[in-house]
Amino acid sequence: MKKVIVFLSCMLMSVFTRGVTNYSPGATNQTIANDIELLIAKKTLRIAQRKIVVSQFGEKLTIPKNQGVIYTATRYERIPLPAAPLSEGVAAAGQAITIAQVNATAQQWGDLVRVTDVADMTIAHPLFKKATDLLAIQQVETIERNAFTTLMTGAQVNYANGRANRAALVATDVMTTLEFSKQLGSLSTFGAPQFDGSEATDVFEAPGTTRKPKDPKSMPHYIAVLHNLVEQDMRQNATIVTAWSFSDINRLYNGDLGYWGGIRATASNMVPFWTGVATVGAGTPSTTGGALANGTYYLQVTGAPSLTSVEQQIYQVATVTTVGGSGAGSISITLPTLTGYVFSVYIGTTTSPTNLALSGSGPTTGPLAGQATQLASGATVILTGTGVSQTPPAAPATGVTVYPTFFLGKDAYGTCMLDNIKYTYLTMADKYDPMNQTKVATWKTMYGNIILNNAYFSRTEASSAFSTGYSAGTATE
Repeated sequence: MKKVIVFLSCMLMSVFTRGVTNYSPGATNQTIANDIELLIAKKTLRIAQRKIVVSQFGEKLTIPKNQGVIYTATRYERIPLPAAPLSEGVAAAGQAITIAQVNATAQQWGDLVRVTDVADMTIAHPLFKKATDLLAIQQVETIERNAFTTLMTGAQVNYANGRANRAALVATDVMTTLEFSKQLGSLSTFGAPQFDGSEATDVFEAPGTTRKPKDPKSMPHYIAVLHNLVEQDMRQNATIVTAWSFSDINRLYNGDLGYWGGIRATASNMVPFWTGVATVGAGTPSTTGGALANGTYYLQVTGAPSLTSVEQQIYQVATVTTVGGSGAGSISITLPTLTGYVFSVYIGTTTSPTNLALSGSGPTTGPLAGQATQLASGATVILTGTGVSQTPPAAPATGVTVYPTFFLGKDAYGTCMLDNIKYTYLTMADKYDPMNQTKVATWKTMYGNIILNNAYFSRTEASSAFSTGYSAGTATE
């Protein structure tokens, strides 16, 4: 028996040795590699999460069907208090009633994904289901981005450390409890309604009446919406850390950090921000190829992540470019190379351009067709004229990143819904697709955002002592 075992062992060693000898680099190795079955994991990787926060604070308003696309909000202004008591037998002079109105226009938003039958049959993962999941994420992020865009049009703007403007902010001008207190005091002074606050106008109570104390988790408060890096600036304050740690057991909102001094703070990584970048350059003028008249022009370039279209990289206004000729000039400019970004170019005759330039490199369809926007990274584009009126974000100082924090009272802004969000899944053949070769997943909605009262909210812009600390991962974010 021992002899048999020894014999088999020797045979196995001989086969193993020959296998190792024959497995050498070169043609043999490549031939063997052809027999390897690629493994594609059934479970797909998670995509980066964006925190949906600010949309929850908008008043939910409705535009009735068949009554146009304009929502008009009306506020009756208070009448002045009487300055003196009445004289006997003499009626008061009386007061006029005045109103203030603001309007919002509903616009239709939506998108779709087409999946061919071949792709659906051959891709390892359920492609159509993935398409519907991604569209659902896109829809809520679009609504959130649009809400921030509306809030950025607000009139009340402040800058940390009392700086005069965004360009004056330096890297050490970070958010502090002092800035929180300034805005809390302002909102309270202007009488901005609070969330979970009393709106009673008759405060007289019968003798012996005892008010029931409010639950601490529903104490009247204002809202602060801040970027996650600004949150870390606030956490450097021991008072904030203690207050938030005691109150975070009563979270009321998405992204709720806690309560401090009359403000409930919430954080989101969708809060817009801006980084100042050195100028791209003035471009190369030409007397032909466009419709620019002879004169002096100023250019400003902005860069936006292609996934959000929110302008983040704000380049300083370019030096003067002079175009010769009479109404036929153009300017050639080479855009920065920044992976994952698209660019816009603004043009004007002052140092503060307020129009997009025209360019054949821009979109070919949609409301921005022919404008110098959504331009490819690193591309050289020809600017042929002055396009639609649009103001770029103000540039911070070069190398400085600025983050806005929004302070909200109730009724600060609203969302006017004309048509609720609808999803459509087209999976059957029709006259446009008789062989049922494609499936289509779509979403759409028609709504508008409206600032109801500028006195009920403000924003404070500040730098941050923190940065992301690393670049994006290898997988698509």
